[in-house]
Amino acid sequence: MANVKTAVIYYSSTGTNYQLAKWAKESAEKEGAEVRLLKFPELAPDAAIDSNPAWRAHVEATKDVPEVTPDDMEWADSYIFSVPSRFGVLPAQAKQFFDTLGGLWAQGKLANKVVSAMSSASNPHGGQEATILSVYTTMYHWGAIVVAPGYTDQSAFTSGGNPYGTSVTIDQDGNQIEDVEQAVKQQAKRTVTVAKAIVTGLQT
Repeated sequence: MANVKTAVIYYSSTGTNYQLAKWAKESAEKEGAEVRLLKFPELAPDAAIDSNPAWRAHVEATKDVPEVTPDDMEWADSYIFSVPSRFGVLPAQAKQFFDTLGGLWAQGKLANKVVSAMSSASNPHGGQEATILSVYTTMYHWGAIVVAPGYTDQSAFTSGGNPYGTSVTIDQDGNQIEDVEQAVKQQAKRTVTVAKAIVTGLQT
């Protein structure tokens, strides 16, 4: 079986998507993937970060997590993205990084990558599905292969039922409303499983 390289890439201001990314990393490694846990570079000014103590605390707590680079994107066979909803689309931090990848895209080096995405928002209809779909829109332009969880596992029914990608609702105290750990791990497992098949097929 092919050795699959997976980049788990997240943006998180107060820690929710960081937690989702860590669960995804754990599951992908369990499936035998070589995994890099990476974050999108922060664009917000210090004044904005300092206005929210939880945001500043999270920035400091994750300062040793490496930022994703174009080299990581070329290295990986598969990507798992986890980002919060920003008015129903992906956050600027992710979009700005994607916009730097034109060179790789033009060389065809983002084609056939296996991709899945997750999201969060502060209420159950806060744009999670639209945000995941906005990530996938970019992936379609790359020629990547989107692997949504669908309803392929019972965990989809116990975590909110989002077939596009695991999503979670965060209350005003920063607590997760849905229990999504198993859904995240199942999504990562499915992503790695499909990536193994794609990588093996491309090598034969």
